[in-house]
Amino acid sequence: MRTEPAADGHDLRHHGDAEVRDDGCALVDLAVNVRADTPPGWLREHVAGSLSGLAAYPDGRAARAAVAARHGLPVERVLLTAGAAEAFVLLARALKVCRPVVVHPQFTEPEAALRDAGHTVDRVLLREADGFRLDPAAVPEDADLVVVGNPTNPTSVLHPAAALARLARPGRTLVVDEAFMDAVPGEREALAGRTDLPGLVVLRSLTKTWGLAGLRIGYVLAAPETVVELERAQPLWPVSTPALAAAEVCVGPRACAEAAAAARRVAADRAHLIAGLREFAGHGLRVVEPAEGPFVLVRLPHAATVRRRLRDLGYAVRRGDTFPGLGEEWLRLAVRDRGTTDGFLGALDRVLGTG
Repeated sequence: MRTEPAADGHDLRHHGDAEVRDDGCALVDLAVNVRADTPPGWLREHVAGSLSGLAAYPDGRAARAAVAARHGLPVERVLLTAGAAEAFVLLARALKVCRPVVVHPQFTEPEAALRDAGHTVDRVLLREADGFRLDPAAVPEDADLVVVGNPTNPTSVLHPAAALARLARPGRTLVVDEAFMDAVPGEREALAGRTDLPGLVVLRSLTKTWGLAGLRIGYVLAAPETVVELERAQPLWPVSTPALAAAEVCVGPRACAEAAAAARRVAADRAHLIAGLREFAGHGLRVVEPAEGPFVLVRLPHAATVRRRLRDLGYAVRRGDTFPGLGEEWLRLAVRDRGTTDGFLGALDRVLGTG
């Protein structure tokens, strides 16, 4: 684990959807971390029902109250955003910080947003030898903004809440990206809802579990004064009426129960995928374990060639070399149902020449 200044060389704007655009649209998608069977019919109907109100300006009060109730917080601690990605831009633009630090490998948008806002960003690079797990002591003491994902994209590592809590202190903003936390059974290690940690900002996304990437909806949980600062940086009516409708229903009891069931299915499907991947250990393939998110990170020789050949066989996977701390030998694979996984494992078998 080491700290280094951010440097060019990684495409921080590359995301998994690039694998399935244009000529990749017919591929089986293991590149994008959005649940494949979503949005469910009841959610589509609810969002469609909101369209009759499009003549009015969006009113986010009900959705904000619903999110607050979901986490047992006052509404003053909630800010609705156009996806979690907007929150990173708001944090970069609104907060006055001197030494921001991003823990990598992780989602690259936080660093990209900070750099776009004129900040010099330092990186804490987690090591494969440590299982990509965070030692809080590796974060510089004078860092006044720290960004870390939990569970982390792309490593699928779930950091202990106690370890992350050790990063919180007066004078520092601690941003924990929990975009995939609702895919973890029981949401263990979550910090959402905590009010005892100074400077804590938790980001949540509703796009992954509910298949709403095209609608853009997420939220920030933070101290009221931080919410006010971020809100000032937002344009008027930043979240559309359909997105607000989705937010309100996706944090309700029915949706939370369905998400919990989906998290258990993901855990079982992930175990099936990992068991299949272990069969390729003789080809140098290694899985980062334990994996706790709806995706797994693997390392194997000639991964770039493997990715291209998988594409020829109809499967899109996410390249790993755009993540700081990783290189060309890394791939990220989204967890899918067993039938899809078995088809992918068969294709991988062909690519590696064992079948």
